[in-house]
Amino acid sequence: MAYQKVSADQRAPGHSQYLDNDDLQATALDLEWDMEKELEEPGFDQFQVESAENQNLGHSETADLHLDSIQPATSPKGRFQRLQEEPDFVTHYSRSVPKSNRCSFCYLLKLLCTAIILFIFGILIGYYTRKNCPSAATSSATVDPQFYQDILKTIQAEDIKKSFRNLVQLYKSEDDMEISKKVKTHWISLGLEDVQLVNYSVLLNLPGPSPSTVTLSSSGQCFHPNGQPCNKEARKAGSQDLLYSYAAYSAKGTLEAGVIDVSYGTADDLKRIKKMKNTTNQIALLKLGKLPLLYKISLLEKAGFGGVLLYIDPCDLPKTGDLSYDTFMVSLNPGGDPSTPGYPSVDGSFRQSRSNLTSLLLQPISASLVAKLISPPKAKTKTDICSPLVLPNNEIRMVSMQVQTVTKFKTVTNVVGYLKGFTSPDRYIIVGSHHHTAYTYNGQEWASSTAIITAFIRALMLRVKRGWRPDRTIVFCSWGGTAFGNIGSYEWGEDFKKVLQKNVVAYISIHSPIRGNSSLHPIASPSLQQLIREKNNFNCTRRAQCTETNVSSVQIKGDADYFINHLGVPTVEFAYEDSKALELSGEVILQIANEPVLPFNALDIALEVQNNLRGDQPSTHQLLAIASRLRESAELFQSDEMRPANDPKERVPVRVRMLNDILQDMEKSFLVKKVPPGFYRNILYHVDEKTRQFSLLVEAWEHCKPLASNETFQEALSEVLNSINSAQVYFKAGLDVFESVLVEKN
Repeated sequence: MAYQKVSADQRAPGHSQYLDNDDLQATALDLEWDMEKELEEPGFDQFQVESAENQNLGHSETADLHLDSIQPATSPKGRFQRLQEEPDFVTHYSRSVPKSNRCSFCYLLKLLCTAIILFIFGILIGYYTRKNCPSAATSSATVDPQFYQDILKTIQAEDIKKSFRNLVQLYKSEDDMEISKKVKTHWISLGLEDVQLVNYSVLLNLPGPSPSTVTLSSSGQCFHPNGQPCNKEARKAGSQDLLYSYAAYSAKGTLEAGVIDVSYGTADDLKRIKKMKNTTNQIALLKLGKLPLLYKISLLEKAGFGGVLLYIDPCDLPKTGDLSYDTFMVSLNPGGDPSTPGYPSVDGSFRQSRSNLTSLLLQPISASLVAKLISPPKAKTKTDICSPLVLPNNEIRMVSMQVQTVTKFKTVTNVVGYLKGFTSPDRYIIVGSHHHTAYTYNGQEWASSTAIITAFIRALMLRVKRGWRPDRTIVFCSWGGTAFGNIGSYEWGEDFKKVLQKNVVAYISIHSPIRGNSSLHPIASPSLQQLIREKNNFNCTRRAQCTETNVSSVQIKGDADYFINHLGVPTVEFAYEDSKALELSGEVILQIANEPVLPFNALDIALEVQNNLRGDQPSTHQLLAIASRLRESAELFQSDEMRPANDPKERVPVRVRMLNDILQDMEKSFLVKKVPPGFYRNILYHVDEKTRQFSLLVEAWEHCKPLASNETFQEALSEVLNSINSAQVYFKAGLDVFESVLVEKN
């Protein structure tokens, strides 16, 4: 800065009382010293002041002593210049060095010492604060696979077994609400931050006061569903199993009619039967099989049957023991609360009266009871080949079946816990299991599901306590009412549909994780299959035990249903025996939750569509043309957008967010409105592992083959065509958006 010196003879008359003040003169002297001291420093060699000859303070009666005239001067040599460069500097400003030099030096030394002490004190405070307090949450933008292993290695098989044993004990005496509360309490104790109980009042179809029965008309022998005679001793021995061997939402009553063996109840089976017998008001003997039960029930209704005896053929089961007396429960509910179809069961909702969802009387029975209804099965051959149960077409069996159920409104409870994400808390990875509903028996499956998800929560929260967080939010859900038709997950999904449509990235199902053998059974959306294979190859290489991973997109049971068929969310489900294989599902969850770019493969969807069009169905040439364009768009999208985004050097955060938004919504294009009962609305999934074409087209083609009109097939063809076209337009629009953004920036 430039300072101006005012001499005594230049003072304005009106300001003598201020300028004669001794303090002011002393201040001026110090100011001059400080200024000269600064000018003598090497860093201040570019100062310049205006000559006193250019100043005229004595001609103004209103002039005051202020700093408005103290302004930096500029010169061709720079903004600042040394005052000594002016030739008149010595003449106008020469004076002796002040006597306060030593005092100023002491003052600066005191300031320096104080600053050093404060600096050291700050370091000590920071050290002990960091030592005693957890560090701030950190993201894992680019994560080494070993990091996931470090998190998951804390999962111990013994902890899972202990949790499993405790849960199995609970279901024998506790109701749904009490078990939900215990699950919530356990999750909170592990450190999960936000855990909620979400309740819905729903319509449940429960067993009647006494077990259902099947009576042979010829002999009058009465049997319970497990094949035991109808006597008090048998009822006492297995009262719970007898009560809960029923079909929820079946019609109730009594029917006496002839039994017709329809095998697995396929369209071909029924065509063959109807050519030989009158099926009106008869009782179908039906094997459960792999086709959707609701689909087969709809075919039997159309064929005019009045009742169904449903069983599992021992030849369809793994050789794990004698299961001939086992009973089971099924539900005829396609999903959600039957009294509020398509909307959530919240207070004030309109309730429909729907005590049964079919006109058929349906009763699950054991294989031992089937053996009593038919001729003795053939003995096993020397090759130990199982002989299926068959009722010969020329034999007549008359039976009377009695079905008893009760319909009541009950509360179903979901347990929902959140682990908030660090960088994208508005994007959700949902991990779903299910807990026991008190009105069903057999707690083994649900207990393993809940024990495994709890073990995973424990492992994650141990890392969270050390300062880590996933990039995206992980939502842990334990669903209620699963056995009655995935009621808890459907109601929650309908309740929060608008939020979930926008925010859900993926659904990881832990519905039935233990299947009784050591092989891995992953089921995944086409966009996730490559990730599953990569993770399995990485793990098996590390363990030196590599087996081929057969990943498929077949329809799965459980609460993933709503997320697949109504939200179009990419989904994966694992089943295994070895608890160490839990690491695979854990790694998949962590990678989806943490990777900057979602690990979804757009091209695999296009390839799956092309593979599904292989076959002998007619009129698919137009579909193949659209599928080819879809593949081209997906290839461009994957090479032009996904490849650069996966390279940290080329990654742009805004473009990554746009890219992820496109990836998470890819499957929504494949949701169709009209499908046969039990079929997925998401046509990327198959009804069984044998079917490689679009199941919707296969069923429609089978349906219309004997008919002169192919209207049903044409409708299905149109649904598939529109889905493929919608997906192609979606990818093309995504490419256009990225291109327009790039042009604007340039």
